[in-house]
Amino acid sequence: MTTSPVEEAAALRAQLLGWAEAYFERDAPLVPDADYDQAMKRLEALEREFPDLATPDSPTQRVGSAPLSEFEAVEHRLPMLSLDNAFSAEDMDDFHRRVTERLGDGDVAYCCEPKLDGVAVSIVYEHGALVLAATRGDGTRGENITANVRTISNVPLTLSGEDVPPYLEVRGEVVIPREAFERMNAQARAADEKVFVNPRNAAAGSLRQLDSRITARRPLAFTAYSVGVVEGDLPGAHDAILQRLSEWGLPVSEYMQTVTGIAACEDYYEALARQRDTLPFDIDGIVFKVNGMAEQEKLGFVSRAPRWAIARKFPAQEVSTQLLGVDFQVGRTGAITPVARLQPVFVGGVTVSNATLHNADEIERLGVQVGDTVVVRRAGDVIPQIVSVVEGSTSDSSTERAKIAFPGQCPDCGSDVAREEGEAVIRCIGGMACGAQLKGVIRHFASRKAMDIEGLGDKLIDQLVDDGLVGSVADIFRLSQPQLATLERMGEKSSDNLLASIEQSRSTTLPKFIYALGIREVGEATARALATHFLELDAVLAASTDVLEGVDDVGPIVAHHIRGFASDERNRRVISDLLALGVNWPTVTVASGEGPLAGTTWVVTGKLESMSRGDAEQRLRALGAKTASSVSEKTSAVLAGPGAGSKRKKAEELGISIVDETEWLSMLEEME
Repeated sequence: MTTSPVEEAAALRAQLLGWAEAYFERDAPLVPDADYDQAMKRLEALEREFPDLATPDSPTQRVGSAPLSEFEAVEHRLPMLSLDNAFSAEDMDDFHRRVTERLGDGDVAYCCEPKLDGVAVSIVYEHGALVLAATRGDGTRGENITANVRTISNVPLTLSGEDVPPYLEVRGEVVIPREAFERMNAQARAADEKVFVNPRNAAAGSLRQLDSRITARRPLAFTAYSVGVVEGDLPGAHDAILQRLSEWGLPVSEYMQTVTGIAACEDYYEALARQRDTLPFDIDGIVFKVNGMAEQEKLGFVSRAPRWAIARKFPAQEVSTQLLGVDFQVGRTGAITPVARLQPVFVGGVTVSNATLHNADEIERLGVQVGDTVVVRRAGDVIPQIVSVVEGSTSDSSTERAKIAFPGQCPDCGSDVAREEGEAVIRCIGGMACGAQLKGVIRHFASRKAMDIEGLGDKLIDQLVDDGLVGSVADIFRLSQPQLATLERMGEKSSDNLLASIEQSRSTTLPKFIYALGIREVGEATARALATHFLELDAVLAASTDVLEGVDDVGPIVAHHIRGFASDERNRRVISDLLALGVNWPTVTVASGEGPLAGTTWVVTGKLESMSRGDAEQRLRALGAKTASSVSEKTSAVLAGPGAGSKRKKAEELGISIVDETEWLSMLEEME
């Protein structure tokens, strides 16, 4: 009896899925690779001849597709926020105290999960089928890595089970298990190929391959840890949501546990810390989340992190090595930082050859000299620093040791250096005449969270400054095709793309522009607070220190730095140049509390098509309204875009007015 193409394809799919499960998940291959490859080629041929046979969960969908020229940008419908960190039991006690004070209940349940040391991704399923995967990026916008994520063996291409939501965004971590990493490196060494330093770097590099066929050969694994935008009902507790994800076929951590109270959290932390070196994957801490979703909603968020979760980091790994010398680097604010040159040493998963010494006071406190044996720590498993001198490593006077002396002039431009009263940092006073400071200022100005000038990277900035093409951030907007053509490795297409990105960046927002100016101590949250309070840049620059201190998130030190920046005529000239060159943002003219929406409180939720949520909130405040992050009985109205989720539902339950984007735009036309 002849087998039909439909029957043959179904049999091949089942056979290949079984073989893949044995190979990737149980590390127990059932057939030689040649047999697997032959079956895969036959299924690919059938699906090419009969395209309707290609199902979403077919093994052929995992092998990778033709290379891309670049990754597409993806806007997250709900930002992928970072977590605040805790480094001690005292930090955890403070977190628990803040939670209980806000909830009014000391009996809090926490969901505990290992913090995987990998790459955060978002995976979207529509009607159970995988349709999109993206990197975290800057939390607001990531890169489309759908083709690569489809190759990960334990990521279901279709969800199974009951009550799968029509739209489900799953968030989690992509890692390479330790044993698989060692096998991969062993194979690379045998083939005389480059090996990876650690599993995290390998996972990150694998996900960013433009050719997904390369990704398909990497032993990546995914673990879900939360959800983003969901259109449909989910349980009312975090651990129950993870259980539901597992029922639909998504992998979740087998080490997840729910406990009550902060003492039980500490017990879980200590237990996992003892198991850390024997776990099948790298972890760099524990994540604790308030388990109840209603409690999470009540706690809300701070600037860039939820109040209901915290990451307890493990103590940094420490090793000893020799201090070979000290270099001095100049930052964008003129700060001169001593950087230790070390005998290379492997610590915290990477080889470290440089570490920070912070400042002159820290060098004196440590009593460290060149030639000493020092203890190096990767603080938070990220920034290497010297924490102590090994006792007995300082030998007699015949040993070549040398004191560390700070330079009297800037190591970059030769200008004098100064140390302000009450500060530990020594700074170059050369300002923008100092090339190192100018380069740092431009890097900050062009960064994604500031003016977002894509393509203006470190090497290009170095060339522009060193060749005299850019002497201030305003000169960026004066660049031309002929000027860029004089630079090394700057082709016509690259220069066209850069100029287009520069042109696009002229239209920004007031908070981003204030942040881009690089005023000392003024981060994103402070820039937003200044823009919200003053509404106009001129008002910010004209404000006295007393007035500035009345702004949320601005204290005496920050106010002092803002006044110092605003009173410097050089900074004023640069701002005037930028505005004359077309840098602009939406104008707002009505102070909060005085406009047509005075006395009302609004919540913005979901994804708006015409503007970002931040822009919408700024427009609301300009019309006199207050804005809030969560819905309550005090909320007057909710501006809801697609994916509004629980906030819209709560507004409906409370009988609060819900305004869609069309109504919102009509209101703006009438009121602004």
